Amino acid sequence: MKKNILITGCSSGLGLALTNLYLQKGYKVFGLSRKKPPIENKDFEFKQIDLSKTLKIKKLLEEYLLNIKEFELVYLNAGILGEIKTLDLLSLDEMKEVFEINVFANKEILDILAKCKVEKILAISSGASINGSKGWASYSLSKAGINMLINLYAKELINTKLYAIAPGVIKTPMTDYIRFEIDEEIFPSAKRLKEGEIQTPKEAAQRVDKTLEKLETIPSGSFIDVRKI
Repeated sequence: MKKNILITGCSSGLGLALTNLYLQKGYKVFGLSRKKPPIENKDFEFKQIDLSKTLKIKKLLEEYLLNIKEFELVYLNAGILGEIKTLDLLSLDEMKEVFEINVFANKEILDILAKCKVEKILAISSGASINGSKGWASYSLSKAGINMLINLYAKELINTKLYAIAPGVIKTPMTDYIRFEIDEEIFPSAKRLKEGEIQTPKEAAQRVDKTLEKLETIPSGSFIDVRKI
């Protein structure tokens, strides 16, 4: 029997690269996102869902995921950046929009997965969750939130290993926006991203997958930066 993997945000970026990687490895991949990725594979099963509608997630996903029953691996990958701006210009509504997808949607999915048999859950976090950068408030706070959410669930889902993992900087429309559209004189992080290491989604997916080999010695609930292990 093929092993099951669940990937949220499977239609682009790291999520799409992870989906393709595990299909190539012969896994059965279940993908969740708003848009269907351009994948035609008998081992790929797609379910359309808007994870920003957090109050509908359990109604739309619970029966579906419980019918699958078992997952070797889950990637909670779906997330958004939000607009880069100073805190005085950032509204609560803008922050809530980012938190809905980056934190609250994952809480709802984790509640469902608690009723399934799951070996490992990896929530995609970011170095921004540790290193606050000017203008990144919504993203940094939400990723710090997912780190703690994983830490807390690890104390309750004792039969599952959970980790928050920062995959490093990936070339996506999100990072292109920061590198090429943000004024680096106002927001120094834009310059750092331009000058630092950047991976393709495929490279990042392979790097994250290789990190799985090192997780056995790392306590469940930990935050991991792939660049530091």
